[in-house]
Amino acid sequence: MNEVKRRTAGRPSGSSKVSGGHSQSLVRGLTLLEYLSLSPRGLALSELAEMAELAPSTTHRLLQALQSQGFVSQENEQGLWRIDVKTFRIGNSFLEARDFVATSRPYLRRLTRDSGETANLGIRDGTAAVFLAQHESPQMMRMITRLGSRAPLHASGVGKALLAWMADDERNQLLERHELTPVTANTLATPRALEQEMALIRREGFACDREEHAIGLHCVAACIHNEHGHPLAAISVSGPVARIPDTRLAELGQLVRSTAAEVTAQLGGQLPASW
Repeated sequence: MNEVKRRTAGRPSGSSKVSGGHSQSLVRGLTLLEYLSLSPRGLALSELAEMAELAPSTTHRLLQALQSQGFVSQENEQGLWRIDVKTFRIGNSFLEARDFVATSRPYLRRLTRDSGETANLGIRDGTAAVFLAQHESPQMMRMITRLGSRAPLHASGVGKALLAWMADDERNQLLERHELTPVTANTLATPRALEQEMALIRREGFACDREEHAIGLHCVAACIHNEHGHPLAAISVSGPVARIPDTRLAELGQLVRSTAAEVTAQLGGQLPASW
């Protein structure tokens, strides 16, 4: 429901070309894996070749090598390529190695219990927020985000919460290189509007996504900080506007903010002085 389309995801961060036989093949293979990870339905050989700017023969050779090691598989009926179980295991080891994911899970469950809505945990990856954990709402109509999916920082609750607490120079440099593409008619798509929003988030301690990433969906998010007070991750609650109207955003904002502060303390983090 709340997934970022492949065409808005941009080139994978590791897709820069590297000269020299084996290094170039490795980078190209990893680039193919990144594109496949962004498309759960799978991709045809021709699609992958076009996206990676490789010849179909080169793409097929790399996919066969990845397949032989269990990283990708091909669906016989349609011929689509997908990531396979070994890729999942390697990705899952990242979650296991980062204590904040495991530490946050009971807090996500509690957020869902107290709010009645889906709770998420996300981190920043370049100019996108990536969702690592989720506890779904028991409601029939609920927000669901595929783990590993991405959302633009400027057009999501988790993303804006992370942006707001970045150092000013780091945030400015990031936004200078990043086009503020509107996702919906409500997306904040100018530097001035976004900077005003950042100041509001820092004052209130939580960020609101008012149908900025998906029409009909509201989200409230707050930042988890590391031992230096820098953004580590963000947690959020999201649900349909019918159950999260504007009048409920402040209430949920305080709930998410206090929960994020608890997770920060549990991890030995430090809240900013202005929190």
